[in-house]
Amino acid sequence: MRLSSVLGSALLAATVLAPALPAHAAAVPAIQITRVYYDSPGTDRRSNTSLNGEYVTVKNTTRRAIDLADWTIRDKTGYTYTIGDDVLLGAGKKLTLRTGQGRDSATTLYWNRRADVWNNDRDTAYVRRPDGRLVDSCAYDSTRADYTAC
Repeated sequence: MRLSSVLGSALLAATVLAPALPAHAAAVPAIQITRVYYDSPGTDRRSNTSLNGEYVTVKNTTRRAIDLADWTIRDKTGYTYTIGDDVLLGAGKKLTLRTGQGRDSATTLYWNRRADVWNNDRDTAYVRRPDGRLVDSCAYDSTRADYTAC
């Protein structure tokens, strides 16, 4: 058997047996929406407890802290929360934005709204940089659960 035949057969076998990889893998965004809890437990009566049962969690997927000053989180309708100047999200850390009122901390921010933001059936959460560039989004269309993992 000729060497070219053996090499050709080996190349063909490697091509057929190799798993197909996508031409480009989707990059994980630096700030990723990981959960939208859109239907707080119990009856929605606009109580602060109910409003704070609604939230969005984002995660820093990088190995460095990210300054989130002037980044925004919004829904499809256009309700927009602008993150303040003093929010630095550490590498690998998560930050939760709750709809109602409360005292901001390093891991939780409060929108201070008196009405719901996230629709219970379908909506989309967006996170954008200060220049308006979309970093990540998470859409849901469900009435079977109270939250969606993104």
